[in-house]
Amino acid sequence: MLQSIRDGSRSWGAKIIIGVMVAAMALFGIESLFGLFGSDPNQVASVNGQPIMRQQVELEVQRALRSGQVPPEQERALRNDILEQLITQQLLSQYAEDGGFTVSEEQLDQLIVSLPEFHDQDGRFSPEVFRNRLAGAGYTPLSFREELRVDIQRQHLQQGLAFSDFSLPSEQEQLAALQRQQRSVRYLILDNDDVDADVNLNEDALQAYYDAHQERYERPEQVRLEYVLIDRQAMAEGRDVDESALRQAWREQNRDADRRVSHIMIMFGDERTRDEAQALAETAREALDEGETFAETALRYSDDTASAEEGGDLGVISRGFFGDTFDEAAFGLSEGDVSEPVELDNAFHIIQVTDIQGPTFEEQRDELAREVALQEVDDEFNQRVQQLIDESFAADDLQSVADSIGLSLNESQWIARDSETQGVLSEPGVMSAAFSDDVLEEGYNSEVIELDQDRRLVLRVAEHREAALLSLDEVREDVEISVAAEQQQQALREEAQALVADLREGQSVEVEWQQANNLTRQADTNVPQPIIQEAFRLPRPDEGESRYQTVELPQGVAVVALDSVSEGEVDEQMETFVSQMSEQLRAQSVLQGLIEDLRSDAEIER
Repeated sequence: MLQSIRDGSRSWGAKIIIGVMVAAMALFGIESLFGLFGSDPNQVASVNGQPIMRQQVELEVQRALRSGQVPPEQERALRNDILEQLITQQLLSQYAEDGGFTVSEEQLDQLIVSLPEFHDQDGRFSPEVFRNRLAGAGYTPLSFREELRVDIQRQHLQQGLAFSDFSLPSEQEQLAALQRQQRSVRYLILDNDDVDADVNLNEDALQAYYDAHQERYERPEQVRLEYVLIDRQAMAEGRDVDESALRQAWREQNRDADRRVSHIMIMFGDERTRDEAQALAETAREALDEGETFAETALRYSDDTASAEEGGDLGVISRGFFGDTFDEAAFGLSEGDVSEPVELDNAFHIIQVTDIQGPTFEEQRDELAREVALQEVDDEFNQRVQQLIDESFAADDLQSVADSIGLSLNESQWIARDSETQGVLSEPGVMSAAFSDDVLEEGYNSEVIELDQDRRLVLRVAEHREAALLSLDEVREDVEISVAAEQQQQALREEAQALVADLREGQSVEVEWQQANNLTRQADTNVPQPIIQEAFRLPRPDEGESRYQTVELPQGVAVVALDSVSEGEVDEQMETFVSQMSEQLRAQSVLQGLIEDLRSDAEIER
């Protein structure tokens, strides 16, 4: 439960409190937040008499699915794995209790006040934050302390086991020597071109292979699906969009984009009154309407002489640079447009936008057309979705639903529960819905599945067939291919073994060896990995001699000749890493041994 304590995570609140709260609400409703840790008759397993409840399993399943690390179609396998994990945790907790592992109240207090999820804005522990976080996750302070106590006990047990096992210095030195060891080898790869096998595909051979490999010819449980899909993108495709709507959308998208502006500023105060300035500004605006250029008008009328000499140019501005009034005028214009006189800071301004720092209308036309079309079909899409929800719930088929809404009824090929699918059927949640009890067993239409913001899908099972062993006749072609490959591989194996026998007897053989000198265990080389592994398994040869062995490859058989073994150079960084990995593996082995022993003695009921 307290994953942060086990993993050393610093995001305890996000992973635990929020995760528990969201998952519980999604699965069981808001009431479950306050009854999460109370008694519940829905027991899925017991470990030495202590129950594991369905809610515990479901919360962990939903958390894993929401993390995106586990595909929804693997939900059933995930549920089994999580139940096994909870059983293991229960066994370790019981063992820790029996062994006298204790956690003092002071230790719990110290840990709780150190958790940042319970700190206020000043970084200090806050009782109010503590109570609110726990209440939101369905904990009481007492139940939280007990959960924390059990988790710490379990971690202390695991750490104690890890530290109780160690390597002697001599063992570490031997491991380091083996790690840096180098070996020189020759190898020969035999493939189908090297041996002309006498392939015999008689009925007895086929039957024998089929009987020995029946697991390969089991057809999994499969369904054939019918489904209807509402796709907002498809509805919007090819829709004619009004040009004015496109331009309005472009203006909206670029309303906050930086822009280059020019202005004509006519001041009032000491030299002229406000009314005089306004009248002069209107005169200047009329001159622009009559065809005078903005630069000419700025030279004639603008009191901002510095910018007037540059055609009124103020450069590129961002929203907020000159204040709300100026923004309202400047950021409401399209490129090339000129504003009416705007009053600002004892002056009237006539503003022109000369450039917008962003994509042009033509550059964005296609994207804007898609977005506007999507907006225009939004109401129709929502109406269709609601109709799909209403009609699919009560219908005994999907054809009538599709006809009523004006949709196409789609059909799939046979699909297994865990098979790879394509298109919309590969989306998260689709296959889990197809194999749910309501759809598979009861024959109902599924609920409306939200694939993304633009697509909704409903499916039903058109046909269902249980897992079955396919007959030899149904898989004869595959069996023939496998038998032929096996007989060919056996012929290669016999040829390689005969070659090795001759080499070990000192006979001269005419082959083209490939040479690989000073190989290491982690060699970055083109030599196939099975050959490297076998080279390091062979005993050290005597001086001037070689060791020979055959190696099975995915396609073919290799003959390996180990010629020499030498001590490599010391790499302290690599040796430290290997030593640490060795200690971790030893610790894991000890813990796994304890778990297996506890499981063998425990009374576990599922």
